[in-house]
Amino acid sequence: MQQAQQGDKVRVHYQGTLRTGETFDSSEGRDPLEFTVGSGQVIRGFDEGVKGMSVGEKRTVEISVEDAYGEKNNDMIIEFPKTQFPPDMNPEVGQQLMMSNGSGQSFPVVIVEVKEDSVILDANHPLAGQDLIFNIELVEIVPTSRIILPK
Repeated sequence: MQQAQQGDKVRVHYQGTLRTGETFDSSEGRDPLEFTVGSGQVIRGFDEGVKGMSVGEKRTVEISVEDAYGEKNNDMIIEFPKTQFPPDMNPEVGQQLMMSNGSGQSFPVVIVEVKEDSVILDANHPLAGQDLIFNIELVEIVPTSRIILPK
């Protein structure tokens, strides 16, 4: 029976949970997630967890912080003056915003503290600093056509 390997395009159903048992993501009710094994489209631990699976196989994969989104980076905690917010905006803890850097790139941030004159923003990935657990089912190894061309 064929097993998923580096370079295979695969389709999987999954449920991602934290060590607390809280579900943070799931493909339930959606199409399976499709990605190419080893291409960097998913976190390293998820990628490695799918390798060697056969179609129909289910597996639980525990992914350490290092193979997931890494540790929280204190350099990604930003104090931002309230004067830089739109005047009609009332910043609240937990609010998610998009911020852009000087190069025009946008990235998500979460308000973690509101002070009198400033707001503390966290630009870390929401799952940074967390070990993750995935229940994965390999639904399909998508056939690819391989063409051999003469030199």
